[in-house]
Amino acid sequence: MRGSTGGVQRKIIDVYKNAHYVHCYAHQLNLIIQQATSHIPRIGTFFSDLGGFSAFFSRSHKRIAVLDQVVAHRLPRASTTRWNFQSRAVNTVYEHKDDLLKCFQIIRDSGNFDNSTVREAGCFVRMLEDEAFCFFLALFHKIMPNVDMLFNQLQKRNIDPVYIKAAVQGFTNNMQAIRDSIPFLCGDSASSDQQHQHKKRQRTLGPGEQQRLATEVCDTILIHTKERFSFTQHLVSATLLHGELFPQHSVTFPESALETTVEAYPMLNKAKLKTELSLIYENPEFRVGSGAVPLKIVLNEKLVQSTFTETVSLLKIIITTPMTTAESERCFCTLKRIKTFLRNTMTQDRLNALAMLSIEKKLVRDIPDFNKKVIEKFVNQKERRAKFLYK
Repeated sequence: MRGSTGGVQRKIIDVYKNAHYVHCYAHQLNLIIQQATSHIPRIGTFFSDLGGFSAFFSRSHKRIAVLDQVVAHRLPRASTTRWNFQSRAVNTVYEHKDDLLKCFQIIRDSGNFDNSTVREAGCFVRMLEDEAFCFFLALFHKIMPNVDMLFNQLQKRNIDPVYIKAAVQGFTNNMQAIRDSIPFLCGDSASSDQQHQHKKRQRTLGPGEQQRLATEVCDTILIHTKERFSFTQHLVSATLLHGELFPQHSVTFPESALETTVEAYPMLNKAKLKTELSLIYENPEFRVGSGAVPLKIVLNEKLVQSTFTETVSLLKIIITTPMTTAESERCFCTLKRIKTFLRNTMTQDRLNALAMLSIEKKLVRDIPDFNKKVIEKFVNQKERRAKFLYK
């Protein structure tokens, strides 16, 4: 749907020249991590091996019984598109690495499993003892919490451009800090390997190679983050009103931001917009809040919409431009859960009602005795042979 040549985006822009396409920033983050890991063969191999842990146990209840007995924690499945699932897999394997190693050794040495299971368990034992796998596991155990944090922030309903920009900047700073700490991470891995060197025949990765691969991963994430989160022009406009309009120390009008704003929205009158923003910028009565919504409320309360027409138009654009598509995507996910193969013949009214109940389930749970009220209304609609109510 986001095709720039023949998709829905292109068809809308052909009619509305100034329309801005808003891609899901949470999905953009997934693409960033996917691109950062797919072009490095060693990293791709690591995540492929990581996905084998949950697949190994999911194929047999007998294996799951040993897992519950030794580790007492199920292994989450991994996903190539949603990296919060990969994060759960990384954290679980990292935190229960010793227990998993013991579990695989029990499966391999117990003699109660078939040859293929014993062979696979032996491979996982060697994998958990492998220097490269353990290093990448520790590296992504540091990276993934930051990915999860940004992923959750980008899916909130009440977010604005400045919030997104600050969240992405915080993610970039954390990734840069991880990149700067890579030499220490490689040093810890090297000292640990020297203590257990008698268990290994040869080193698969040296500290220099570890540092090079880890640096390449962090650099790729930083580069793709900068490219994919190069915000569209309406975000610059929001920054103009939110961050630069009411500075604490600066008294200079943000000329560059105004130029970018007018370039993004050519329907605005530049001269009049500058005059209105200059008055707002100098008047302390408009500094009661920060952001587009509080400023719009102040203008409405003072009944000056007809005076600040260009400012009001820009505020409406900023307020109504969505910063995330997570809510609309959840509607499609809800539809897939409701309209299943067995319910394929339901009417449109029933589908709409079930979708509303599923989407607004938090509101439904807050209604006291909701299930009881629904049952009473159902049984009182007409006379029925079965007695649903006992008086």
